[in-house]
Amino acid sequence: MENTQTQEKKLYSSAFILYLNYFIHGIGCSILGQQVIKESLALQWNSSVDSVTMIAAALGLGRLITLPFSGPISDKLGRRICSLIGVASYAIFFIGLAFSPNVQVAYIVAILGGVANSFLDTGVIPACVEILAPKSGLATMLTKLFISAAQLLLPITLGLFATNNISYSTFMIGCAVALVVIGLLVTRIKLPETKVEKGEKVPGLMENIKHTKFTKESLALIAIGFTCTATFQLWLNCAQTFGTEVAGMRDAGQMQVWYSAGTIVAIILTSILVNKIKEVRFLFLYPLISLAMLVAVLMIKTPAICMIGSFVIGYSAAGGVLQLATATVNDLFPKIKGTITSIIMIASSLSNYTILTAAGKIGATSGPEAVMMMNIVITAIGVLLALLVNMRFSKLEEAAREN
Repeated sequence: MENTQTQEKKLYSSAFILYLNYFIHGIGCSILGQQVIKESLALQWNSSVDSVTMIAAALGLGRLITLPFSGPISDKLGRRICSLIGVASYAIFFIGLAFSPNVQVAYIVAILGGVANSFLDTGVIPACVEILAPKSGLATMLTKLFISAAQLLLPITLGLFATNNISYSTFMIGCAVALVVIGLLVTRIKLPETKVEKGEKVPGLMENIKHTKFTKESLALIAIGFTCTATFQLWLNCAQTFGTEVAGMRDAGQMQVWYSAGTIVAIILTSILVNKIKEVRFLFLYPLISLAMLVAVLMIKTPAICMIGSFVIGYSAAGGVLQLATATVNDLFPKIKGTITSIIMIASSLSNYTILTAAGKIGATSGPEAVMMMNIVITAIGVLLALLVNMRFSKLEEAAREN
């Protein structure tokens, strides 16, 4: 009995170390959205601030390229290997960002950041789901908690660096060093490693998909990975421009703080509620709240509504919808957790790349209000998809038993 409890404690400490990767990821996925960083990098690259947004879109491209095989690697070669690849790639991303001389080099570096994200998603998430089983919803929500904590502290930290005349490159190098330390710890922790039989063929993504039965409801669930990502990515990267140019805000950077605060509150409350309410119910409720808030922001157009909107969107859009969708598909396809995580993250990455690219073009030609309207339309589609999933969830559970 004591031996079992000791093993459980070791696994819980392992999960904590793995989650530390997502704290650094919280910095990596939002650092290019910070106005002060945009201005600093634009000067470093002798380019415009708008070009930094295009570099941020390359993060999604990197994920898109690697997710088709990072999942199968995780399922067959182990969560540890996947996690270490993610750690190494992210360290290169931060070092590269600090020293990149131009936009072209930065674009390649950003792709590596996306590679890191995909390997962490398919290595850390399945490992933590296995460690905390059967609380898969809690396991995935905790990744968002660490991300949100980093995003909340990021503007404050950057402010301290600016006040003390410390370069932002030093901050990025510090993140890389932290990742090296985490990577060393990952090599030593105990994990519920997946095992490969000698001579066993490692199936790829397409082979796993070919032998998996998907219903229209499960496909709709995967599509939610696209729509929910679009909702919070558009807000995270474009709402501050709306606040400044349309709502007349003097310090739109405060929207980031309220956004992160809303996300953290959502994670805490949702982590409690998922033990009483099915995860799939939140996939409809939260996007519906986001939709109502986006409409209110577009119609009212005041600094106050932008601040309120940041908290609400942080809560309802970025507060774990993607993580809950991932947990749900992991439960529905238990034999291919890494692969199915890849599939829904491919949808998320496709959204990140295409939607931010489109937003940059639409914003340049039609202004921030048009971008907000685009967000409303995509979020509404997500609400309809979630309604279908909820109405026919029994079909999903039946398909899971067949798989």
